[in-house]
Parts: sequence; structure tokens; C-alpha cells
Amino acid sequence: MSQKAERPVLSGQRIKTRKRDEREKNDPTGFRDAVIAGLEAADDLEQISKFLDSAGNKLDYRRYGEVLFDILIAGGLLVPGGSISQDGEKPRTDRCLFAAPEDMESMRNHEQIFTRLMRRYKYLEKMFEEEMKKVLIFIKGFTPLERIKLARMTALWIANNSVPPHVLLVLNNEHLTKDGLALEFLLEVFVTFKQEKGTAPLVATLRKGGLDNRLLDFLPINKRSEEHLKTVFIEKDLADIFKLHKAQASQEAKRELTQLLIDDINDNKTTKDIIADVKDMATKSNIPEHEVIGLIWGTIMSLAEWNKKEELVAEQAMKHLRNYTQLFGAFSTTQKAEMALLLKVQEFCYENMNFMKAFQKIVLMFYKTEVVSEDSILKWYKEGHSNKGKMHFLDQMKQFIEWLQNAEEETESEEED
Repeated sequence: MSQKAERPVLSGQRIKTRKRDEREKNDPTGFRDAVIAGLEAADDLEQISKFLDSAGNKLDYRRYGEVLFDILIAGGLLVPGGSISQDGEKPRTDRCLFAAPEDMESMRNHEQIFTRLMRRYKYLEKMFEEEMKKVLIFIKGFTPLERIKLARMTALWIANNSVPPHVLLVLNNEHLTKDGLALEFLLEVFVTFKQEKGTAPLVATLRKGGLDNRLLDFLPINKRSEEHLKTVFIEKDLADIFKLHKAQASQEAKRELTQLLIDDINDNKTTKDIIADVKDMATKSNIPEHEVIGLIWGTIMSLAEWNKKEELVAEQAMKHLRNYTQLFGAFSTTQKAEMALLLKVQEFCYENMNFMKAFQKIVLMFYKTEVVSEDSILKWYKEGHSNKGKMHFLDQMKQFIEWLQNAEEETESEEED
């Protein structure tokens, strides 16, 4: 079997490697030293900004972007826990956020360094978001004054869209919440943001970042209550934010209650068990009866596929609703709840045109099954109705109202005799 002869190799021949194939050495310390040298050669913030602008042409910001932000925030390389790496002759500089004055004018001036830098090098924006998620986890390792400066600057960064508000969610970490550090930091951010932009933009920002319904999560477990949250927010003049939280919490509780009702009905639970489940959750979530009855109405009406023919839908509605009169009755024990139900029926019939002629029949059925009282119906007719389809529904109820009033007069006459 023939074999190919090996080709002769010239003595001393070297294989040339292309530069792009060589793996670059990872040297964050060298990068840090170069940045610190440039920062300390600058006389003021303007010169610092100019140095950072030009240095991007020589230093590898793409590779060491987070290192760059470490230096600009803390003055050196941050290591886990929030301390500064002590490697090298000059591991730290005072030309950073943590060494700046904490007054808002100084904070705003310092913020411009970051703004200009990311405007010049757009790829740093995403790196800055990742940097902030890391830095916020480290706040326990910073001094109280450093945390205040970082919180105030974070408010400015969020307000000016340098970082998204959802980065604050990383503070929901047990080692930060248990000592109250997470809450303390958030409050400083909120107060600063409100002072800079106002309450309405702050509310919009919290919604955007998904923080509006997560505020309780940032409290220490032993103080995780609505009352404590209310106290600390009012103390910081953030009552509007607490109201937002309550509104969101209420909406979430209502969604959960609605889903519970649907699940119980789909599981064919008895009416007694459904009532017990709904009452239990409503009590725990502080949902008042007049709101519960509205949720029940909306849920029950959503469970049916309604006939498209107007002449048939009323009969279908009567048959469907009779199955749930006991459920409605359990949550219409006050006139406020009864009025709320009547308004829900009116609005539903107005918004679903095939039900326009069914309104009177539904109300009459609720009256006969003692879900709503005579007094509530009369009050609805005289003053409690909605303007939606007002004349149509009042006219539809006129004959029944006259009957109720005549019956009331006859009863009074009999009592006098």
C-alpha cells in the first residue's frame, strides 16, 4: 500500500498567526488604571466628560463597559459585596459619584457625564442597565451616604430614561429587604423623582416598571403590612404612591376573586360552598359587598353564550339567572349592594343591545326572589339610575313602579284603619 511522502519543511519555518485570530488578554485592571489616570488628569467635570468622549477611541469600552461604570460610580473595580478591588498601585479614584457632594445640583451635573457618554457610545446603554442591576444588589456594602447619592442619581437616570425603572426590582432580595435597606433606598429614589418631575410622572414610571403592585415585597417580613407601608409613605409625603398601590392591590384581588368564582362554578361546587369561598376571599382582600355583587354579575353574565335574537335573549337570561339568585342574594344584604346590582344590570343591558327590552324582566325576577328590595327599586327609579339609556329604562319600569307605589299606599291605608 503506497503512502504519500511527507512534504519537506524548511528548517526554522514559523507559522504566522493572523492578529484577528489571537485571543486578546482580559485585563480589566489595566483598563481601570488607564481610566483613572485620565480622570485624575482632568480639572473639572467638563474635562472629565471630554476625556471619556475621546478615550473611547483608544480604550475598549465594548469589552470593559461595566468596569467603566464601576469606576464612574464607585471609583474603582467593584467586587461581590460592594467593596473595591485593591489590586494595583492606584485602585481607587475620588473622581466618581460616591465622592461627589450629595446636593441635587451636584448630582445633576454629575449625571451629565453618564448622559453624554451613552449618547456618544450608544452600545453602552444596555451595558449600563446590566451594571445597575449588579450595583443595586451591592448597596449593603456601601456607606449610608453612598447609598443616598446612588439613590438620588438613580432617580435622575430613571427620570431621563438612562435606565428603565424595572431595574429597581432587583432590590426585592432577602438580604436587602430584611434590614430595611431596600425600602430605604426606594423611598429616596421616589422622593427625589417626585421633587424633580412631580407626582404624575412618578406614578406613570412605577406602573411602567411594574413596581406599583410590588411595594409590599420590599418591606422587611416582620413589617410587611398595609398599615406599615402606609405609615412610611405618608411620612415621606408619598401618600399618592400608597393610593396607587392600594388601587392596584384591589384590582389584583378582584381578578383573583373573579377567577375563584369561575373555578368554583366550573367545578360544579354547591351554591353554599361558592358563597363561603367568595365571602372568605372578599373578607381577606377587604373587597366591600357592593363591589363583590358587581363582580358576581359580570362573571355570571360572561358564562353564557347569548342568543343573537332579541326576542329570545330575555327568556334565556331569566333561565340562566334563576340558577344564581341565591348567590346574588348572599351578597345584596345592604341597600348599597342592591343599588350597585341594579346599576350593573342597567349598564349591561345598555351596552348589549339585545338586552334592552330584558331589563324590566331581570329586575322583576330579582324582586320576586328577594335579591333586591322595593325600596332600592324605587330609589333607583327616582334618583339612583345611570344616564345610560335613562329614558328607555325608566319608561320600561314605569308600570311596575306605579304598581309598587299603589301597593305601598294601600298598605299605609290599611295600617291607618
